[in-house]
Formats: sequence, structure tokens, C-alpha cells
Amino acid sequence: MHSFDKILIGIAFSPNIIANIHEAVRLANMFNSELVCVHVGEKTPEKEAQLEEIFEKAPDLHSKKTLVFQTGNPVDVILETCNTQNIDLLILGALQKENIYKYYVGSIARILTRKAPCSVLLLIKHSVERVPCKHIVVNGLQDPRTEETIQTSFYVSQGLSCPKITIVEEVTQQEIHAKASDDVSLRKMKIEKERISNREEMRVKDILTHIPEENKNGISIKTQSIFGKRGYSIGHYARVVRADLLIMNAPNKTTILDRLFPHDMEYILSELPTDVLIVK
Repeated sequence: MHSFDKILIGIAFSPNIIANIHEAVRLANMFNSELVCVHVGEKTPEKEAQLEEIFEKAPDLHSKKTLVFQTGNPVDVILETCNTQNIDLLILGALQKENIYKYYVGSIARILTRKAPCSVLLLIKHSVERVPCKHIVVNGLQDPRTEETIQTSFYVSQGLSCPKITIVEEVTQQEIHAKASDDVSLRKMKIEKERISNREEMRVKDILTHIPEENKNGISIKTQSIFGKRGYSIGHYARVVRADLLIMNAPNKTTILDRLFPHDMEYILSELPTDVLIVK
């Protein structure tokens, strides 16, 4: 598990700038993090004055704040700053649903999600006034990175004072060999699903034994197996249960084929069900 000792937020002078800065300051305070704010553009006295005015109206920041102004390609500037400043968490505003053009070409948020050297938080529910986080959904799929993602979810839950975590084990339909063609085969399929669900639950429970008890204090923990397409299924589940935050493993390196034939993280990025934290 990596702590968020240094947080970066990209700042654009858009209608969401006030809410984004308020969110960034609150998160920095919750995780006792330094805050780095990057604006891709010219540094002017007017911009500096506007930013300082917004920060004065935001909650008091308990740690160091750094403002970076740099011209250039937004992706290059943010990636460079993440590396030079040793950033642990990159906060990005994102569109809840991208149009066809952005899906195939790739928005700035999508590119940064793939290339950033740190964890990425995609915000779609930014607000000036804090909206409490009441339910976190985290992926529990069988993957070498999942244990660290689950551990990070408890670190995040404690920081946000979130009382509930649901760990979702996504199971692809390919793992179910029985086919429902009559009552007998339907019963076989049901038995096979139960067997897989029990197996997945035991695997996740083993991961939970590695998490210190103090990190789990005050948190209601639930496990849930779901069957379907990876990425799409957990995104749909997070939307149905009205989760406030979905935490996922970082995607594997992607190719153009992944965008033409989407899977896993591509489903999440194309239509964000809620705020999404991608753990690297």
C-alpha cells in the first residue's frame, strides 16, 4: 500500500475550478498530503490573484501548497510534474460520459489514466460543500495487484471516514461451463456459480487477514461475487448500489485494439459510474 503523501491537481480556469480546488484541499487535509496545483498555461498576475482568492475561500490547507504554471502539451506537462514532484495521487476532473470521438481518440483524462506513474482519482461529483463518502466499492478480481488495491481501499476509507466497503469479485461467464438449456442444466449452473462464489469469497477473506485490524476498525465489510464482463459488471454494480467511490487496479498496457474492442478498464473510463480511484 502506498500513502498519498503528495497530491497533484490540474487546474483549468473553467466553471468547475472552485469545486475542484475545494475537493483537492479537503483530500490533502484528509490524507495529510502536500498539494501541488498545475496550470498548463502562461503565468500572469491575474491568474495568480484569482487562484489565491479561491484558496482563501476554500478550507484551510494544513500542509504545503505549490503552484506550478507551465506552457506546453497538457499531458506532457502533467506527466512531467508527476515525475519531478514525486506525486502519489493525481486528481483529474472527468466527463461522466464521453462521446464517440473522444472514445476513439482519447481524452486527456483517458491518456493520463494510462500513462501516469501514480494513482489517479477521476472526479465527476466535485462539490464546493463536502459530500460524505458512505460506500466504497473495490475490485476483488484474481490478479497479482488486487491485494494492494484492497489494502489501499482501507487506507482511503479511513481517510474519508467511509463506513462501508464492498469487495466485488468479478467472474467471467467463460468460467461457467454448465449451460442452462433445461431444469437439470439450470440447477448445475446454479451449483457451479455457488461453488465459484465460495471460492472467490475464501480468496478475498484470505487477503483481508493480511490487513491490520486497526485499518478495518469502524468499517462494515461485504464481499460480493458478480458474473459478467469485467469492468462493465463492476461499473454497473457500483451504479446500482450508488457507491460514492469505485476503486480499481490500474489497467494493463493497452493497444489500439483495446479501444476498438473495449474490456476491463475501458468500460469504466467510457462511462464513469461514480468517482473512480485507479491504484498504481
